[in-house]
Amino acid sequence: MSHLIKRFGIAGLGTLSFLSSTVSLSLITAQAQGQIMATHHLRPGVASGQTPFVRELPPTVSLNLNIALPLRNEPELDALLQQLYDPQSPFFHQFLTVQQFTERFGPTVEDYNEVIRFAQRNGLTVTATFPNRLVLNVSGSVANIEQAFGVVMAEYQHPTEARTFYSPDREPAANLAVPLWHITGLDNFSIPHPMSVQRHDAQVQGNTTGSGPGGYFIGSDMRAAYYGGSSLTGSGQSLGLLEFAGYNMADVTNYFSKVSQPLTVAVKGVSTDGSSLSCTGSCDDTEQVLDIEAAISMAPGMTSVLVYVSDTSDVSIFNRMATDNTAKQLSCSWGWSPADPTSDDPIFKEFAAQGQNLFVASGDSGAYRNRSRYVYPADDQYVTSVGGTDLTTNGAGGSWKSETAWSDSGGGVSPNRIPIPSYQKAAGVITSANRGSTTYRNSPDVAAEANTDNYICYDGTCAGGWGGTSFAAPRWAGYLALVNQQSVANGKGSLGFINPAIYTIGLGSSYGADFHDILSGSNGTYSTVKGFDLVTGWGSPNGTALINALAP
Repeated sequence: MSHLIKRFGIAGLGTLSFLSSTVSLSLITAQAQGQIMATHHLRPGVASGQTPFVRELPPTVSLNLNIALPLRNEPELDALLQQLYDPQSPFFHQFLTVQQFTERFGPTVEDYNEVIRFAQRNGLTVTATFPNRLVLNVSGSVANIEQAFGVVMAEYQHPTEARTFYSPDREPAANLAVPLWHITGLDNFSIPHPMSVQRHDAQVQGNTTGSGPGGYFIGSDMRAAYYGGSSLTGSGQSLGLLEFAGYNMADVTNYFSKVSQPLTVAVKGVSTDGSSLSCTGSCDDTEQVLDIEAAISMAPGMTSVLVYVSDTSDVSIFNRMATDNTAKQLSCSWGWSPADPTSDDPIFKEFAAQGQNLFVASGDSGAYRNRSRYVYPADDQYVTSVGGTDLTTNGAGGSWKSETAWSDSGGGVSPNRIPIPSYQKAAGVITSANRGSTTYRNSPDVAAEANTDNYICYDGTCAGGWGGTSFAAPRWAGYLALVNQQSVANGKGSLGFINPAIYTIGLGSSYGADFHDILSGSNGTYSTVKGFDLVTGWGSPNGTALINALAP
């Protein structure tokens, strides 16, 4: 309470007890007048008072926030999503445009404008608006943010990292008639972590059979192993990447020059909140460029790769991906721990309604633990979680030969206690052999090569020894570009969210022909088994067979 009294300018130790009670009562009364949001914003330690307080955040510090509004008619949207992915429904794959989604399920124009006025009344500057009206980007001083949401912003000692973090002292509330869903940017407890790792020994280990320098795998090896054809190149498709920093295009061009392959795909940076698109000097662009290199290598004839960049906000990126609705295959190779794991679900539902699919790297630390820091969004029910394998091919640049689980493949039962989705409730998915949960979401859904035997160019150099599910997610996104190309050519449009389809395939008679079922290896807690498991999901794509199963 002493730091609250200081912030509110109250002095005099002799009246501390009385003033403390007065301040507490006034804050509670003010919050009661405001509207508490459906999502939560506080970390457990802050909420309980157990996390050590360090100092108040200076009132002149400026923060960038994303104010999210709730969906409208959400039960109707949930019913529509069931129909969009039911092959027996007349609405199967009849995806919505951004305008159609907004008219039916986005906040009203009046509500959105009222939130804009609320922000401006409280001294916040509107920095971006979005066509779907789900998110409003604002910036403002700590003093104005405290005034707008009835909080005190302070720094606390991080419980597991050698740093402090800032956070509100209580759940934010807004004196506003319009409902709010969530406010992103009120804390920096979790810093996004790239899902890539490097082995520091000098030689390739194991059974690596790549065609790159030193026997390392390059992107074209993945295309040969997982597709094996030549007619599908991703023509007409765009692919979107989520990145928390900019990139150096010279690293991308250097890579394709080193591996002697043409680069014809347009790489376009999209700053979603004014963040820089470049990455020079001390900036590390490893994750960003390996995502670009892996995706293009799988689908070298795509129209474009859109690199969506924000220094801090996943919400700005995800919402821009949805409102652009240009890329139908999306990839995220980063993990973090949000205050509320449901906060992005309105945007993820829009992805599904518009026929977009988000692949997310499942992680590089083996089986999930109760307090895994970098799992989300891989355990969200509206994404396709991608685990890792160790691939062997029939010689350099050859076809698929065998595959085992990568020992560091992220997987397990959702640490965020996300409820089990309908596609995992089908009989035969969760078994005593795979030890999955019948209550919570199980990850991953699929997998691809992720061992530390990959060659990339980054930060002005090129090297082998790189791996991680960072590679697996964009590879699957590139593979889906091939599938969507074939589906569009057949007059059926894009597939959208593929989880309902792949779980149906996994339980069907053609599963063994459509997927490489990974039958050996573990991630420390879970072992691979026949069919679905919590190390590699259903496995890796089996060339044109899976493409034809998804897009007949």
